[in-house]
Amino acid sequence: MNKDKLLEKWLNDALTDAEMETFKARNDYELNLSIVENAKLFKASEISTVEEFHKFKADYNSKKTFSKKRTLLMPILKIAAVLVIAFGVYWVLFSNPMVTVETLAMEKTKVELPDHSVVTLNALSGIEYNKTNWISKREVRLSGEAYFKVSKGKTFNVITNQGIVTVVGTRFNVKQRDQYFSVKCFEGRVKVSSNGIEKILEKGDSYQISNGIYAKRKIASSQPSWLENKSNFEAVPLKEVFAELERQYNIEIIYNDVDTERLFTGGFVNDNLKNALISITKPMNLTFELRSSKIVIIHGKNQ
Repeated sequence: MNKDKLLEKWLNDALTDAEMETFKARNDYELNLSIVENAKLFKASEISTVEEFHKFKADYNSKKTFSKKRTLLMPILKIAAVLVIAFGVYWVLFSNPMVTVETLAMEKTKVELPDHSVVTLNALSGIEYNKTNWISKREVRLSGEAYFKVSKGKTFNVITNQGIVTVVGTRFNVKQRDQYFSVKCFEGRVKVSSNGIEKILEKGDSYQISNGIYAKRKIASSQPSWLENKSNFEAVPLKEVFAELERQYNIEIIYNDVDTERLFTGGFVNDNLKNALISITKPMNLTFELRSSKIVIIHGKNQ
C-alpha cells in the first residue's frame, strides 16, 4: 500500500490490525506519533475583552521599548566589561611589583633574582621581593629556610620575623622556624641582627637562637647539607628536628611521653623515612611506630 495512503488511514483511525503492524514498522512512525500527540496539547484561547487587549498592548509596547534600550546598551556594556578585564590583567601583570615564591612539603626549588643572585628554598618555605625597585633596594622577605648565593653589588638584606641578615656578596643559609633562627656563612661576611643582638659572621661561622638562647659555632661544610638531601643539626631541640622531618616527608608526628626540648646532634636523610627515624630515635633512646604512610608515633623510653 502507498505510504501516504497508509498515513491517511492511520490519521482517520481506519487501519486494520495488519496495516497497523506495517505502519508501526515504518521509520517515521515515532515522528508521526509525536506530531499527533503534541498537536493535542494546543487549544483555542479564551475570549478576551477589549480592556484586556489594550492592557496587553500597553505591556507589549513597554517591554518592546525596554528591549530596544537594552539592545542599545549592550555594545557599551561589552566595552565596559572588556575594559574592566583589561585593567585587572594590567594590574596583576604590571602594577603589582611583589613576587612571591613558595614551596610545599617535600619540595625544594631555585629562584633567580633580578641581579642574578640565586635563592634555593627548602621545603615549606617562601620568599617575597619587589621586582620594580630591586636594583636600588635588594631586599628579600623569608619564611622558612633558604640558601643564598648573592651577586656582588649594593647591600642585600634578608628579613625574617626573628632577625635581619645583611650582606654585600656572599653565600649563606638562613633558617627561621617558630622559636628557632639560624644563619650559616659559607663565603664572605654577613651581619645578623636579632633580638637586640648584632653579630658579624665570617666564613665558617654559625649563628643560632633557639628558645631565646644564643649560640655561635663553627661549621666545616661548604654548603647546607639539605642541598644534598640530608638534614644536619648541632645541639638543636628535638621538636625542631622532628618538625624538619615532617616538612621533608609530609608526615604528622605524634609524641608519646617524649621530652621534645632535649638537644639533638646528628642528622637524617631526606629520601628514606625509616632510616631517617632510626637516625633520630636510636641515639636519643626513643622508639617509633609507623601508624600509616602519613602518621608516625614517637615513644619515650618508658614505653
